[in-house]
Formats: sequence, structure tokens, C-alpha cells
Amino acid sequence: MPIRLYKSYTPGTRHRTVSTFSEITTNKPEKKLIKTKQSSKGRNNKGRITSRHRGGGHKKQYRIIDFKRSKRDIIGTVSSIEYDPYRNARIALINYEDGEKKYILHPRSLKIGNKIIAGNNAPIEVGNALPLKLIPLGTAVHNIEIKFSKGGQIVRSAGTYAQIVAKEGKLITLKLPSSEVRTINKECYATIGQVGNIDKNNITIGKAGRKRWLGKRPKVRGVVMNPIDHPHGGGEGRSPIGKPRPVTPWGKPTLGKKTRKRTKYSDIHILRHRK
Repeated sequence: MPIRLYKSYTPGTRHRTVSTFSEITTNKPEKKLIKTKQSSKGRNNKGRITSRHRGGGHKKQYRIIDFKRSKRDIIGTVSSIEYDPYRNARIALINYEDGEKKYILHPRSLKIGNKIIAGNNAPIEVGNALPLKLIPLGTAVHNIEIKFSKGGQIVRSAGTYAQIVAKEGKLITLKLPSSEVRTINKECYATIGQVGNIDKNNITIGKAGRKRWLGKRPKVRGVVMNPIDHPHGGGEGRSPIGKPRPVTPWGKPTLGKKTRKRTKYSDIHILRHRK
């Protein structure tokens, strides 16, 4: 995915970079595979803000993605590659032989007209989905199930992939993009290949207005607030936070504080924690 650069005609174009969208083949989504999704804007059922810095943004429709790869042993053809406003990866529209259409995450190097299939007898090719026990060691995979038949839950972001490093008994050992090494049941499905749109991390927003289009509101640092508004606030001029460690507006430790539970059910599956 090439990236378009701008000359410094205005402050907004000085550092702006955008995708060329050269891989996108259509601007209209499949009508039967979209639905409206009410935005919470960071508020709970009483209308009170529970997640700050959310709200606004462009209107968008949710695309229904087949994370389960539920069409087993039926050949599908890639008919289009589309933009999805709810994720940083691209999506591919698949036309199956029985006439049904589904969206999947677009793997890197998968092109229009390619054939894909999901099932135990699928070949080891990009876009095909198989149980982890049937995928060779060292293969890059994405859209991985944690619980069998629940659908892919991890490794779904643009440019990511996990690597199969070992097989032992009923468990498969994976190295995840976060450098975490963990085990997953051998019956869980995964898709061959790396998620596309690999240059997503190289894009620079460039101006505040573009953040607002994405539904993200401004953030204000605690050190520039008044003492009543934030524990870091107050003082004359540029003053330090005045505490042993950074804290949230509600006094909880933050900025590097580990938030994972010390006793979590999935700890027995993690062989090496992420850095």
C-alpha cells in the first residue's frame, strides 16, 4: 500500500501522509452485509461520560465480517477489496459457489480473482483457513481463534501476523505480534498469511481536524489543569506533577503501571509475557 506525501502548502499538509487507496476496487459496500451501529460517544446508559475524548466523527456503517470462516469446504472467489471505517485493515468480499457472499479480512498479496477455501482439506495458501494442527511450523497466520468455533479474536490488525513455533499434544504454541508466546487448542482455526495494509503505521495524521473526523476529541494534559480538575494540576508556570508517580484524574497510578490481573484464567497458556 503506497503512501501519498504532501508539499507544505498549508500547516495541515506539512506533515500529512495518507494512503493512496490504490488497492481499493469499489466504494460501495455489499448492502446485505452492512448494518447501522449506534455510537456511544463514550457515554453510559445514563448519558454520563465514562470514556473521555470520544465523540463526533463521520457517519459510518458497520461491515459484517466472517471471523468464523463459517463456509467450510466451499470455494470462494475474491470479487472486491474494500475500505472498512471500523478497522485499519482492508476487507475482501468473497463470492462462494453456492451464491452466498461474505466479508473477510484482506490478507496481504490476496488479489481479485483468487480462490480461497476453509476446512480441513484446504491447501496451505494465503487466505485459506485451517485448524492450527494442520498448519506447518513457521507459517504466518492471522485471525486466530482462542476458543474453538467462536471466531477469530486475535491478530486482526493491519500488518500483523503470528508464527507457529511448536506443537505438543493438544496445544499449539504461537508467537504473537506483541512478542508474547502462548498456547492455543489445536482445533482452533486460523487464516494463512499476514493481514494487509502493512504501511498503516507509517501514516501521519497531520492536523487536529483529521482526528475529529475519526471521532476522537481533544486531550488536555493534567499538568496544565487546575488542582481541582486533576492531581497533576496547579503550581506556578511549568511545574512538575508533584507526586511520586503519574496518576489518573481519579488518583490511580498510570503511565507504565501494569493493569493485567495477577491471577487471570489465561495465565496458564502464556509461556512468555509480552515486553
